[in-house]
Amino acid sequence: MLIFRWAVMLLLIAAGVSFAFFVATGQQRYKRFGLVILKWTVIAAFMFFLVLILERVL
Repeated sequence: MLIFRWAVMLLLIAAGVSFAFFVATGQQRYKRFGLVILKWTVIAAFMFFLVLILERVL
């Protein structure tokens, strides 16, 4: 559980840094990279919580 929390936190920080680079430079590749990181972080978190809910139900 602790490893998952750290991984999500580091991914969110990486997305934030990428967005900061986009704001500073205006290059679209940083925005796309940040959105990809953010999308997969949200998907991974959703799957993690889905597993926790299924464990409770079953």
